Amino acid sequence: MPKEIPVDPAVTRRRGEISFAPIPVHAYDTPIAGERKRLGDARLIAVLRHMLIVREFETMLGEFKARGAYAGIAFNYKGPAHLSVGHEGAAVGAAMALTPSDHIFGSHRSHGEFIAKGLSAIDRLDERQLMNIMEVERGGAVLAAVQRCIRPTNERALAEAFMLFGLLSEIFMRSTGFNGGMGGSMHAFFLPFGAYPNNAIVGASAGIATGAALRKKLAQDNGIAVAFAGDGATGCGPVHEAMNFGAMAQFDGLWPEPFKGGLPVLYFFTNNFYAMGGQTRGETMGWDRLSRIGAGVNPSNLHAETVDGANPLAVFDAVSRKRALLLEGKGPALLDVETYRISGHSTTDANAYRTREEIQAWGPYDPIAVHGAALREAGVLDEAGEETLRGEIRETIRAVTAAAVDPEAAPEVDIAARPTLIGDLMFSNRSRALGEADPAIVSAAEASSHLRQLGKKSRTAFGEDGAKLSPMRAITVRDALFEAILHHFTHDPALVAYGEECREWGGAFGVYRGLADILPYHRLFNAPISEAAIVATAIGYAIEGGRALVELMYTDFIGRAGDEIFNQLAKWQSMSAGELRLPVVLRSSIGSKYGAQHSQDWTGLVAHIPGLKVVYPATPYDAKGLLASSLASDDPVVFFESQRLYDTTEQFRADGVPTDYYRVPIGVPDVKREGRDVTILTVGPSLYAAIAAADELEKEQRISCEIIDARSLVPFDYAPVLASVKKTGRILFVSEASERGSFLQTLAANVSRFAFGDLQAPPRVLGSPNWIVPGAEMESTYFPQAVDIVDVIRAELLAESGYNRRGVRTWDDRELARLGI
Repeated sequence: MPKEIPVDPAVTRRRGEISFAPIPVHAYDTPIAGERKRLGDARLIAVLRHMLIVREFETMLGEFKARGAYAGIAFNYKGPAHLSVGHEGAAVGAAMALTPSDHIFGSHRSHGEFIAKGLSAIDRLDERQLMNIMEVERGGAVLAAVQRCIRPTNERALAEAFMLFGLLSEIFMRSTGFNGGMGGSMHAFFLPFGAYPNNAIVGASAGIATGAALRKKLAQDNGIAVAFAGDGATGCGPVHEAMNFGAMAQFDGLWPEPFKGGLPVLYFFTNNFYAMGGQTRGETMGWDRLSRIGAGVNPSNLHAETVDGANPLAVFDAVSRKRALLLEGKGPALLDVETYRISGHSTTDANAYRTREEIQAWGPYDPIAVHGAALREAGVLDEAGEETLRGEIRETIRAVTAAAVDPEAAPEVDIAARPTLIGDLMFSNRSRALGEADPAIVSAAEASSHLRQLGKKSRTAFGEDGAKLSPMRAITVRDALFEAILHHFTHDPALVAYGEECREWGGAFGVYRGLADILPYHRLFNAPISEAAIVATAIGYAIEGGRALVELMYTDFIGRAGDEIFNQLAKWQSMSAGELRLPVVLRSSIGSKYGAQHSQDWTGLVAHIPGLKVVYPATPYDAKGLLASSLASDDPVVFFESQRLYDTTEQFRADGVPTDYYRVPIGVPDVKREGRDVTILTVGPSLYAAIAAADELEKEQRISCEIIDARSLVPFDYAPVLASVKKTGRILFVSEASERGSFLQTLAANVSRFAFGDLQAPPRVLGSPNWIVPGAEMESTYFPQAVDIVDVIRAELLAESGYNRRGVRTWDDRELARLGI
């Protein structure tokens, strides 16, 4: 789309062929003598020691799952255990090349990745830094338990025991876990050591790490992000979306200095040849070498190569080289680290998919055996020295384990004492204060023709003569959203916005129109048609301290980002026990005229998922104020907008839409018109159908309707609604969502419960039928109209004798429900 990049037919139609640069496979050949000179004997021994710690830790978990005891310690561990026995070389070799400011985003098989990164960070931080970190974690409770129960002999040993205890406590879901017991085995992390969230969803870390790299790039952070995944993840669409997003050509071609250059993200595939039981190479994938997929992403092949994961030094070498490339702005990069999972996929794995001979054939390539033999042959460490290491490590793991199963040292999460504990973690309900205005943006805005046009518009829907103004002459919902967005861009340097067609096009429906003249490319840019990557990268960007405003063009496209919205965006704040903040606003428009795949109201679907705030304004005033609150919030917000309302002007507030900045609180319904006989609560565009119905009822029947606009679905303050029902005794809920499973059904059920004594008639939900949305010509027969509202009020809520319905909704609801439609 950018005019700076002309599409020249003379170039695109030229005859030729595409060639690919070679992808190295097992190219590492540095002798151990060379590594002794580069790294020194102490670091080479530390590599073995770290691998042994990972192995013993995993062995302990395996023993608990298989026998209920380890080293004489009995414990019934009920959770999962996806062990990384055989992967130690990959995890330790990678971590050895990383600094604490390099952040890893782990896989579901992440214990080894976490431990290796923690041990590497402990080796690099000084003792004062380590004590500062330990003293503040969970109010010092983790440190106190370690000092009391494990009693390490020095401060580095203390830090290691602290890290292992905090991780194991988390796996055992104890309150002393690094996530307060809210994450467990597959979601543990510890930010001070650079171990960022691990992920139970295969491949999900790819997009999140890409977003983290974006934030690092824009914050000029001297570090990289690493996405760990297994080889099975190469079959996941979101992984490929993430790699393409990370390799977008605009980073080099369109972004200004100092932000020019590729994202500093490494896609690290621990390739053990199996995705659970399905064999990737030769069965479920098309590649012969996983690294080959880099050739399909960009001309540099993502700097891909295949590395021997049995040799931690080969992994260290590869990660070191890729890290240097990434910090030079030449990212992203991909590593195919071939290893072998000695243990099963999980502790219930019977290995029915592979032979005993195959497992035995890989025995000599156990990374601990490979590296230990290299150290012995070089005279760095003899067998006695290795056995001493093993003994010390076994004792450390035994002491850590004993403490983690001790309820005095590691108390269980006490839900009985605090029944709403998990609920209290769903939202932070915090907002960030805005900073000073950016002079560059202020200057660009002053020169904006679009802003000059907005300045000429009326702030209300009506002219001085009381006549209703056209959208060309009055501030619309579209304009109001723009004003809130521009204010936050001016005052929040951490904010970025992206999505499909967001820049030159101005967003598919014009909300961003004019912003491309004001904001540089690195603040507002076009994303690929990759809904999963759009949302996942926003999550990573936010976790790293940024604030993201992203757009999915149609609500119907939410399905393309289902995991990212429902399993990632919604859950990380609570799974982190409030440690993480997710300041992401996901804008999504609800369509019209385009039929079944572009016109669905999925607000109820999103509201059903705990952990997401859900907003759906219907007026310009509310749109501007609610978007301002959403952009200031530290919680994830899904912000719905109706395409039919973008040109709507402000008709409810006499003073119109304020020019100045303001916020409307999320979760508070608003009474748009007071009445005495019937309450109508609306969501989205149904507000205007309700107004028309109320006008008719007042004029023809002297029936007075009180109309309440929900404005938000989650959270929802029932107080204004219950006060209205106490006055009217009757309530009708109206929205354009399908009635079955809609959020209105939840509202109706709760009002029935909370206001039972005030109701004179059962609450009624009026939504769209439970079938596909038809095209434009039939929409008025599908979405609730004013006549349908009048019909329900007169025939049902008021039970008017002899009333004949005038709308098309003459079907028997009970019969349709019986038929499932």
